[in-house]
Amino acid sequence: MKSSSCSLKNIQQRIDEVVQFLSVTLPIANAHTVEFYTQDVWKRFMAVSPEEVLSAIMANGDHQGEPERKRTPEPSGTVFGFCRQSNKLIDVHEFLQAAKVHSLPGLEEVCMSRSEFLRELKGSSVLPEIVTELEPDEFMNSKKSHEVQSMSEVVARLAQHCGVKQVIDVGSGKGYLSSFLSLQYGLQVYGIDSSSTNTHGAQERNRKLKKFSRVYQKQAKAARTPGEAAAPTGFTKVEPELEEDEDVLRVEALSNEEERLPVISSSPAAGRQSESNPDSEELFLGALSADVMEPASPRVPPSQLSDEEKQRRKRENLERKAQSRRDGASEDVFSPLTSYVTAETELRELITELEDAVMVGLHTCGNLAPSTLRMFVAKPELASVCSVGCCYHLLSEEFDPAGPECLDGSCGFPLSQYLRDRSCFCGRNARMSACLALERVSLGQGIQMESLFYRAVLHVILRDHYSSFKSERRVGNVYSKAKSFLDYVRRALRKLELDDSKLSDNDIQDYHNRYQPRMAEMHAFNLLKVTLAPCIEGLILLDRLCYLKEQEEVTFSALVQLFDPLLSPRCYAVIGLKTSTKRKTSC
Repeated sequence: MKSSSCSLKNIQQRIDEVVQFLSVTLPIANAHTVEFYTQDVWKRFMAVSPEEVLSAIMANGDHQGEPERKRTPEPSGTVFGFCRQSNKLIDVHEFLQAAKVHSLPGLEEVCMSRSEFLRELKGSSVLPEIVTELEPDEFMNSKKSHEVQSMSEVVARLAQHCGVKQVIDVGSGKGYLSSFLSLQYGLQVYGIDSSSTNTHGAQERNRKLKKFSRVYQKQAKAARTPGEAAAPTGFTKVEPELEEDEDVLRVEALSNEEERLPVISSSPAAGRQSESNPDSEELFLGALSADVMEPASPRVPPSQLSDEEKQRRKRENLERKAQSRRDGASEDVFSPLTSYVTAETELRELITELEDAVMVGLHTCGNLAPSTLRMFVAKPELASVCSVGCCYHLLSEEFDPAGPECLDGSCGFPLSQYLRDRSCFCGRNARMSACLALERVSLGQGIQMESLFYRAVLHVILRDHYSSFKSERRVGNVYSKAKSFLDYVRRALRKLELDDSKLSDNDIQDYHNRYQPRMAEMHAFNLLKVTLAPCIEGLILLDRLCYLKEQEEVTFSALVQLFDPLLSPRCYAVIGLKTSTKRKTSC
């Protein structure tokens, strides 16, 4: 397989362009929404009206499907729409045009489509054999089904291309991808997750799916057998016999976050029904995409585990392997394991049967995505990697002055030496903004404006009456229970253990009435944040691609759009391949 057409030099040039754009615009993404009124954020950054911003964004959205126009020259004294002297936005159209140019969809030569990537792989290997034809929407929701189907074929093609039969699924969670790869393509999959609860759940789910798979195969075979008396032209699926608490087709509540995404709305009733999980400080967690909202298991480094916990995990892994042997190894090609993994993890100690393998990660949270790439580079037994990250707000940054210490001495950003030499950083609020889904917001989904407005006005009340009181406690979930702004403030003050008797009902309502006319400012400003999201995400992903391009042993690397961004906003995979002496004839 030939190397990606986009060279290291090309990637570095695109990184420079995005960094230059973000050096001017990143302060918008890093502004605290909570402090929108207390810090008078609109006047700090804007020299235009909110109506002008909203009108320009609406007009820009109407032209989304049109061919890309040539970039017009910037007016004298402006850079990306910002005044060079005041650093305020004065040309919204110029800003929007520049944002489109510096987002990943605007960098067409950097990214490959899934079909382009599969065509290139197809030219160098035969199609992977499908062991069992499965319909994933029979046992998972539409978002997960789309992700698993799209990614599993790519992973199976990579394994076929590199001549390997093993896959390591890092951060495997509930095991959907692992189970599908093992059942449909017959690959030996090791699903590694730091949560023993997830591992046990994945094992149980895989057991149920195998029951479903066996019945499904029997029905399909009966439907294809000619002359069989009971074989209809179209067969009705018969469910396998399950225990009372089992339901293969059940979609679990925790995997349905995309159906509860918040929307842009000024209606209190609509807002409270749609709000998902707002954050107390930045509040943008209420607007994050479904893969960000999925609860992440805490990852505890091995050095912090007690001896008892280490032994318990080892015992559980051995018991699972023993159970697999008792159940029949030929049927059980998915092995869930509990472990915290880093680039230094000795995979052969964790997986004694390990051969050369493909490493994958589907929506690996925070630092786990860059750690997956580090593992791929560090381990000679890993022939290929396919990594789709998420939860950028949980990345640790090496050069962020306000950032936390890096876990195990390895920060999640920047990953490439090119950006590390430039001490590049984004900031937590900017990384949180990167989690927003521009495509969904463009269709009227994604930001719950009223909850953000309530929280920002509450901050004004805290400043005025409680000595600029700041609390680490979360108050975002108060909104979903509140019947009005007055009720919201009362509940929030009680949750913060503050004396709410200092304020009368009229005092509280006066704050709402005073700031409501300025709600459009917050709406317009947050839409500008959303516009920057694909640019910030683009820098993070370009950094990961640049890291692979810097490695001599990596012979191919690319950014590939695997998913439909409306179904799965974190839709880009970082893919890399290595060529070892052992695999030269295959790769």
